[in-house]
Order: sequence, then C-alpha cells, then structure tokens
Amino acid sequence: MSETAPRQIRHGSKIGQPLTRRDGILKVTGAAAYAADHHPPGMLYAVMAVSRIARGRVTHLDVAAAEAHPGVVAVMTPQTKPALAQHPDEKHDGFTFRLDLLQDDRVRYANQPVAVVIAETLEAATEGAALLNPTYEAEMPAVGLDPAQAFTPRAIGVGDPADMEIGDVAAGLAAAARTVEATYETPAQYHNAMEPHAVVATWDGDRLDLDMPSQGLAMAQGRIAGLFGISPADIHIRSPFLGGGFGSKGMIAGPQVLGIMAARLVGRPVKLVLSRPQMFGPVGHRAPTRQTLRLGAREDGALTALDHHTLTATSTFDDFIEPSGGVSHTLYAAPALATRHRAVRLDTGTPLFMRAPGEASGSVALEGAIDEMAEACGMDPLDFRLRNYAETEPASGKPFSSKALRECYARGAEAFGWAKRPRASGQMRDANGLLVGWGVGTATFPALMFQAEARAVLTANGEASVAIGAIDMGQGAWTALAQIAAEELGLDIDAVDFRIGTSDLPNGGIAGGSAHTATAGTAIKGAAADAIAQLAALATQDRRSPLYGAGNAGVIARGGRLVRRDDETRSEAFAEILSRAGLDLVEGKGAAGPDAAREAYAMHAHGAVFAEVTVDPDLGQIRATRLVGAFAAGRIINPRLVRSQYYGGMIWGVSFALHEQAVMDPRTGRPMNANLAEYHVPVNADVPSLEAILVEEEDPHVNPLGIKGVGEIGVTGSAGAIVNAIWHATGKRVRKLPVTLDKVL
Repeated sequence: MSETAPRQIRHGSKIGQPLTRRDGILKVTGAAAYAADHHPPGMLYAVMAVSRIARGRVTHLDVAAAEAHPGVVAVMTPQTKPALAQHPDEKHDGFTFRLDLLQDDRVRYANQPVAVVIAETLEAATEGAALLNPTYEAEMPAVGLDPAQAFTPRAIGVGDPADMEIGDVAAGLAAAARTVEATYETPAQYHNAMEPHAVVATWDGDRLDLDMPSQGLAMAQGRIAGLFGISPADIHIRSPFLGGGFGSKGMIAGPQVLGIMAARLVGRPVKLVLSRPQMFGPVGHRAPTRQTLRLGAREDGALTALDHHTLTATSTFDDFIEPSGGVSHTLYAAPALATRHRAVRLDTGTPLFMRAPGEASGSVALEGAIDEMAEACGMDPLDFRLRNYAETEPASGKPFSSKALRECYARGAEAFGWAKRPRASGQMRDANGLLVGWGVGTATFPALMFQAEARAVLTANGEASVAIGAIDMGQGAWTALAQIAAEELGLDIDAVDFRIGTSDLPNGGIAGGSAHTATAGTAIKGAAADAIAQLAALATQDRRSPLYGAGNAGVIARGGRLVRRDDETRSEAFAEILSRAGLDLVEGKGAAGPDAAREAYAMHAHGAVFAEVTVDPDLGQIRATRLVGAFAAGRIINPRLVRSQYYGGMIWGVSFALHEQAVMDPRTGRPMNANLAEYHVPVNADVPSLEAILVEEEDPHVNPLGIKGVGEIGVTGSAGAIVNAIWHATGKRVRKLPVTLDKVL
C-alpha cells in the first residue's frame, strides 16, 4: 500500500505559499511510522557484532556461547550466512559501492560487521552478540594523510577527472604582484542523522517486503535484486519518512542487507537497527582533507592564477574521492586555474556522499585562501570577491544561467551591516570585552537534475491523485511536491491524494544532490500536464462541451474545472468531461531528466553568508553569534521550507567550523568519539542568530519549473565565513578545522 499524507484544508496552497508541513502533526504526535517502528507478526531482532580492530582477521567467535543464550535463535557468520547471487564486492556503476556482508574472516576497518545474532528479543540478541567475544589476529592499521602513500585516483566524486588545468598557472603566479599559499585541513566527519540505519525484512518465497530508510527506492531495489538474484518487481520497500539522510542513505548500506540475509536465514521477519557507535564505520562518512591553495593577483586585486591541490583518503578496498577542488571550478574568474586530487588508502570504511560532498570541504579552504589574498592586496574581503566573481563558469566557459550572486552579496551585506566592518583585525569588542569578528563566505552548489517519473489520475467522481516514489528525509517533500501537484492540476492541495514513499510507485529518483524537488517536481508537472491535456482534448473536440473549439492550448485548469482562456465564463468540471466521454479516469504520465540546456549553460545556485563571532581573549572560547545568508535558488516552491533548509545548512556550517570531527586512535584505527556525547555537533546554545534572505531569481534554463536546490548550499558559505570571522576577531589564521580554543590562544 502506498503512503498518503494526511489531508488538511489549505487555502492559497499552491506554489509560492509558506505552508507548514503536511506531515508535521504526524511527526510531533509520534504517529509518523519510521522503519524501526514496524513489528510484523513473528518478528525477531538482529544485532551486529562488530570488529574492535581496524585491520587483520577474526580468529575465533564463541558461537556456541551465543547460541546457548536464552532467546537466541541463530548466529549468522561467514560460515552460516545465506548464499548470495552476486558478490558484494562487484561494482556496476559510480553509485555501486562494495559492501561487508560476512564474505570471510578479514577485517578492513573498525566497526565492520563480523557476525549477526538473531533472537526473540532485542536484549537477547544484544547479549548474544556480546557472548561471541571475537578474538583477532591484528595488523597495524593505516591512519592519517601520509602524502608519501598518495596515488592519483582514476576519478573523483562520481566520475569527474582527478586533475584539471586551464591556462598556465605557473606563469600566472610568476606574473602576480601578490601571492598567497595556504594549507587548510578538514577532519573526517561521520553521519549522525537522528534515525540510524535500520531495516525490517520479511520474505515470502522470493518476494521481499522491507521497511527501511532510503533516499533512492528504485536504486535500492536494483541493488538488492542483484545481490539476492530476484526481480526488482518482487521487492517492496516502504520509506515514507526518514529521520535525516544527508547522503548516507542514498545507497543501501551493508547492515541493511545483513538484516535481509538474517530474515532469509531464519525464515521469519527480522529487524536490525544500528546502534549509534555502529554508525561510525559501515555507512559512509566525509573523508579528511589537506588542501593547499596558491593564489596570485595583480595590484588591482584581479586574480591571475588559482591552484587548488587536495589530498584526501579512501578505504583500502573501494574508492570514493572527496572532490574538494571542484568548488574552485565555479566561483572566481582566474585566467589560469588548476585543481588536482590525490588520495591515500586508510583502514576505514569507504567514505561516501555527505551533505555538499566536495563543496563543503573545498569551500572552507577556498574561502579562507580568498580572504588571505584580499588581505595581501589590502582590500576588503567582500570587495575582493566582487572584483573576482565569475560571470561565466571558469572551468567550462559556459555562461551561468543567472547573474544573481552580485545581488546576494549586496542584500546580505546590507542586512548584516557589513559597511561598518573595520578592515584590520582585532578592532572590535562587545560590551563584555570579548573580541568580535566579521567574516564573509561565498555559497554555491550545482543545480542538478536526475531521472524520475510520476503519475497523475483524474476520475469521473471528481477525485485527483498524484503518485511518485519520492522521499521526504525532513526537507519537506510531502508538502512542496504536493504544492506542485496542486498547482499543475489547478486544485487546492487538500483536493489531491498525494502519494510518495514506496517502491511500487513510479520511480521518483534519488533524494540527493539538492535535486529532488526539481527532479520529482518536474516529473509531477509533466504528469499533471498530460492528464489535463487529455481532458482538454476530450472537451475541446466535443460539440456538447462549452469548451468546444478552444483547442488544448486555449484552456487552463482552475478549481477542478477547465476554463477557456479567451472567455472565462465558459468552463466545465473535470468530472463532467469524463462522465460525458464515458470514461472512469484519465491517467497522465510525466518524466524528468537533464536536458540539452545543460550543454549550453553552467547551472548553479548562489549565495553569500556573513558571520559574526566572539572570542574570549583570555580563554579562547569561540561563539558564532550571528549569521546572515542571502541565497538565489530559482523559483521558490515554499519559502517556509526553503528558509528551514538554509537554516539547517548554516547550522551545519557552524558545526563544520567549530565542532565536528572524528578522532581516530592512531594505534588501533578505532574512532575514539563514536557517540553523540563526544562527537560534537551544535546544540541550541551553540546556534547563532540566523537570518536567511531569499533573493528573487527567474532562471528559464535550469528546468521546466525553474527550481534550484537549497539543501546543501547553506553549508558551503557558512563554515568559511566563520573561519574568516575568527581571523578578523583575533588576527590569527586557523587553517586546521574545527577551530578550537587552543588554536586561537
């Protein structure tokens, strides 16, 4: 059964209206069912036993002790696991990553699953996993970014080249009146969504029923089908609500597959939910980086060269290379530009997509170096950016589909009060004697489009439904996509039965890359337009209709009726048109995907973030006290939801700059802070005053709806703005993140 959001009467409920979330009441009352909330009859509980070493092999598991524990039903090990149709190390495309599914006794990283205990209760499964008491033959793990071990990857991100150069960087640097060289380091960061990865799996022969969080239902279906040798059509996934994803739930994770394997092993439904420490290993993370930037500029501040070198890490058994240098391809108009990526192999789980992959880490280094260059040229950092921002994409030479960045700079600066900023550092204090600093960072993120399909149905009894396998991981898809559906069908939102979140619906693509609203929304627009066009053809070709002779283009949908454009007194209800034609319904189909305009234009959302920090001159304590961001992201479907996304990104920027890092034990390769007590993220007391300004933008090229993504761009300007504000407060350039008090004292 498909999932349907609750109906609520909405007035003025179409595109552009600041509706509250349609699913909000379900969530605040606890009625929204997440994956782990499901308990099919006869369900067992599965708990993973995970490795305490980062490299080596498991030499012994006390399976007998675990099996003897009351309530334990089975122990799944490399020797007892069900056979798979496809080896989990097989790769088919840039979105397929190798999984740890108890292939053998090898350990490739800490927290790797080494066995699964299945029991009648969660407590029995947990105790059984502890009783396994693995012993190991440990080897010295590889930890840290050692440039001597670096290699040139075949590709970065999902297929971009590792190196790119335009113009002569060496000559550009040699000709510069001012040069800057700076190395910035960012730490490993681990996904910590409120909802951990989970699965509830039920087999019925070769049919598989799943409750699990997924940012891409069709992609998950395909991967599972290959692993188990069954048809994707025989896999039904329910994922109506996600408690956060941030990229980590884009591809199915190994622990989720282990839960499916466990259900097949015991022949009963099985639930497997990761504990918080188990999130640190098998489900992806943002890799650490060491980025060296060299910039040159003329006396007037115009850039002559930009060289951006990234050293990052991947696992010993798979490749995902954080594309940090990519952000330097898009922002500043240097006539000579080079980016290079090198990587080392570490004994960790494979890094994966994490909110603004590449752009988040790369923009911190780029924006810091740009500020240093502005200082070297004796220019205000905002003036320097205005002097050098690109009107065509530096890497491709394509014109940007919008020139909105200059307005973002102006609107943000005015709201922040940037004109009062002294250029020198250490000049401002607040009433409590704390040092005050102001910084700016440019925000950018590509406006992507993926493939998707949708269905819209209008019936003779006056009902309307729209269905798409879309995903709401907290960004508001239940609401924004329903607004698009209502707009395109000419109905109020409460009149549309809107369905998302299950794999039996048309493929809604992947909720990632800040592209979901544009992608799914375009498919919905097409499906609604198709349904309306079919109605229009029936009416305008029927002599009995008041719309006869108007032609399909001569009518519009409004309030459940088709209305003549040239005479609004002549209209007819959807249901009347269908009934007279003897039809029960019309079904419209729509699709979305990249189009030819992307060959001609460079498509990005833009923004500027201004940050204020205070620093205690005696204790070094740093607080981000104010953030103002101005963003241009095309057509805004729901300004309330968009501001929420900007706030979330800006808060993540605070986390990136001041709090977040995974600390690895160099002796064991184990994460030392694999919990939310010691893996620091901002809490309410850490969140500054936030203001998000929506800069109006009409982009006729980006997609049929003119939408650009908002989920990730807020991160890309904020962290750099905070780091630059710390310099302005203290006069100290901190290039190793997060910026902690010891680094400014």
